[in-house]
Amino acid sequence: MNRSERSNIILATLAREGSVDVERLVEELSVSPATVRRDLDGLAERQLLVRTHGGATRGSLAYDLPERYRLDDDGAKRAIASLASSLVSRGMVVGLSGGSTTDMLAQMLGMRADLRDDTGRAALTVVTNSVNIASTLAVRPHIKVVVSGGVMHPHSYELVGPFAEATLGQLTCDLSFIGVNGISEEGVFSVDEESEAVVNALIARRARRAYVVADGGKLGASAFAALPAVPGLGLITDDGAPAGMVSALREAGTEVTVAVAAGALHATA
Repeated sequence: MNRSERSNIILATLAREGSVDVERLVEELSVSPATVRRDLDGLAERQLLVRTHGGATRGSLAYDLPERYRLDDDGAKRAIASLASSLVSRGMVVGLSGGSTTDMLAQMLGMRADLRDDTGRAALTVVTNSVNIASTLAVRPHIKVVVSGGVMHPHSYELVGPFAEATLGQLTCDLSFIGVNGISEEGVFSVDEESEAVVNALIARRARRAYVVADGGKLGASAFAALPAVPGLGLITDDGAPAGMVSALREAGTEVTVAVAAGALHATA
């Protein structure tokens, strides 16, 4: 059992019972007390629980943790999401489409201590068509969540269609981050469904600055529906992206920023 799986079990127990203790977790997870304590400390750093002497509780957190809080250990996605999060500052309006990397970004924004204060007022507004992201951020009182209307896609849990387009068309974001399934050398971004392509492009267009966030495995891949063109749409990817593809995208006019695990940046163009 890896750390992500253990964390999900810990959070599920906390959601049901309100507290967990080290001794019980050692028995349930079949790991050492030191491993359990490291897992609890890691979750506490993410502000998902409050450490106590013998375990952890919800403490003064005024929400119930979701039964399954996804914790993705993918280093590439985590590096991309961390870089994207660093572009977000207090008071911004941020657009997020659905996707595993944007979902991780939402988690990081929810855990940023610098966006929290004692006033109780929202420090950040997130506009999204993703039911998953809305659920992730619903427990974060310092983030105002605006959800588009629309019909929920049964596989991606994204809201699409005329209602989503009408809502998003009336809003303006400072930054937007969108997920895709494929990226061509010419800078064409694609997803699996045409309805998602339209809404993703709209979320990008309604922002002063927009980025696709996609791991290197998406470069050179193709999906069914190409996104309508979005002028100035940049790409944030990881250092596992094929160097030839990165060069080709830059030559085609796409600004590419490459994140590495340590948080450094390669040159952009």
